Amino acid sequence: MEGRPLDLFVVGGGINGAGIACDAAGRALTVGLCEMNDFASATSSASTKLIHGGLRYLEHYEFRLVREALMEREVLLAKAPHLSRPMRFVLPHEPHLRPRWMLRIGLFLYDHLDWHMTLPRSKAVDLLHSKFGVGLNGKFKNGFVYSDAWVDDARLVIANLKSARNMGARIYARHRCVSARRTADGRLWEVELAAPGGETVTLRARGLVNAAGPWVKHFLDEQTEVRTPKRVRLVKGSHIVVPRLHEGEHAFILQNSDNRIVFVIPYERDYSLIGTTDIPVESSEKPVCSPEEIAYLCDIAGHYMKKPVTPADVVWTYSGVRPLFDDGDDDPSAVTRDYHLEVDAPEGGAPILSVFGGKITTYRRLAEHALEDLRKFYPAMGAAWTAHKPLADGELANAPSFDEAFDRFVAGACAAKPGLPGELVRVLARRHGTGLDDLLENVKTPADLGRHFGGHLYEVEVRYLVREEWAVEPDDVLWRRTKEGLALTADQRMAFAHWMRAQRPNARG
Repeated sequence: MEGRPLDLFVVGGGINGAGIACDAAGRALTVGLCEMNDFASATSSASTKLIHGGLRYLEHYEFRLVREALMEREVLLAKAPHLSRPMRFVLPHEPHLRPRWMLRIGLFLYDHLDWHMTLPRSKAVDLLHSKFGVGLNGKFKNGFVYSDAWVDDARLVIANLKSARNMGARIYARHRCVSARRTADGRLWEVELAAPGGETVTLRARGLVNAAGPWVKHFLDEQTEVRTPKRVRLVKGSHIVVPRLHEGEHAFILQNSDNRIVFVIPYERDYSLIGTTDIPVESSEKPVCSPEEIAYLCDIAGHYMKKPVTPADVVWTYSGVRPLFDDGDDDPSAVTRDYHLEVDAPEGGAPILSVFGGKITTYRRLAEHALEDLRKFYPAMGAAWTAHKPLADGELANAPSFDEAFDRFVAGACAAKPGLPGELVRVLARRHGTGLDDLLENVKTPADLGRHFGGHLYEVEVRYLVREEWAVEPDDVLWRRTKEGLALTADQRMAFAHWMRAQRPNARG
């Protein structure tokens, strides 16, 4: 049994669990969190990497969700300026799919639902004579451009967890919650965790958060005695990565005849990310991108882009299962992306809050709402605070724009490390923000970086990821803490896996 009871224990190390733990720790609650696998190893590393209001959600009249998400864009850009950046999105006009007047109205609403928006507003463009038409098939003459933002989803989870840890939270990486039961008097939760080495950790908490994502209902049914009629709809979303399809930093949002949309986004310097699909699934087991999904995404991208896109071009795929709140809609694309929170607390008993649904853009607001729903159980809990404070490693100097803040930081980092290649410093700054100081503390020349595994991945960073960010397995580094797996050959990835498994890492908790 571990020490005194915690105020709150969170089950689930995706973006919602990490966000709630971070928020709670900053309100002077004692907090713990466990994740059965690597952090962000499921849905939270398999998104389209966007902070966006959800333009197409307007067609389903989800005005509250869209407004909340639009307001969160600039909050998150300020909280993690190293992990996010503004991006312009190009919408080519296909008259037979959606009329121009409908798109204009939708974009007008998108621009004005957030009254305090500072990102550039939407406008019509001549695609044949504009930089925003670069990369498109020449048959598309007219379109629109609007603003949203990009984010490194998996690293956003890590930033929240590091923030929580910095404020005293206890983080249990690779600890599966096998049981959560109220004590005999009902006032505490007794939680049993299975640790990686086979031992058992038992702790107590005054409240519990079920942020298990696709497993939220399964957790209630199997690990607790709590029952609920609420359910989640599991929808698989797959993405493909191909060599870069266009120059420039703008992305494309492409309409399809099935009323779905697909994004084509600049990705990891040399690639384009294309996604996503919407396929109902019954299981939350690890999903894979099927040949049919690859063909579907290639066909849509190939219809719009100047460069042909074929399955043979695909260098990587990933899939995630989105746990959408089951609102009864038969169309997986129309199922709400809004979230629902449910609190179970018998009279005088310890509460459990379960999270159904949600999206990465609104994770911070979801966490605020979760803590407000729990406030009556914690009368001494502090006030909401996350809207105006950067996440760990995101404390960059103020600047007139989000892009300029990051560029100034990179310039300072390059000046401080003149012996290192500027491109490497920029890549590491994008991943680590102000954590770059710790990462490169004893590095002056390339020789100090240690073994080079390929791409921009060096031994000094890997050891930092193991020491500070709970990385254990090769995939934790190659595909979540970084995306350098794309830059390494198959032989290099194998050599890295052999090296890392021989290191016997000891990550911090």
